[in-house]
Amino acid sequence: MPYGFFIGPNDEFGICGGDDEWVPLHGTVEGWVESLALAHHARLWAEKVTRVKGDEVHSIDLDGFEPVPEVVGLADTWWRGKDSLVAIYQGEAECLAAPKCRTALIFSGLDKWGLRS
Repeated sequence: MPYGFFIGPNDEFGICGGDDEWVPLHGTVEGWVESLALAHHARLWAEKVTRVKGDEVHSIDLDGFEPVPEVVGLADTWWRGKDSLVAIYQGEAECLAAPKCRTALIFSGLDKWGLRS
């Protein structure tokens, strides 16, 4: 990998690239762990998973969605809607100055339990 994982001066969890480009992904290590758990849960229970890459990530309509506070998202964030979860991963793209690395996963077809577990 062209970067390593680090804990920042204020306990943020993030990545640092070859040019010492530090990008905090989550405000806490616990937030990063929550995001991993949420990703696993969403993959198990979603009826459909859609991957969006590059500049198309910015076109995702998040009206009616709320941020998932447990992940303490900074560069990488999670959003909860009526029947779906959206994970937006921008940290790697920032760290490597590579917008094509920007990725979003849309987990749709979730019931109330699937949204909150």
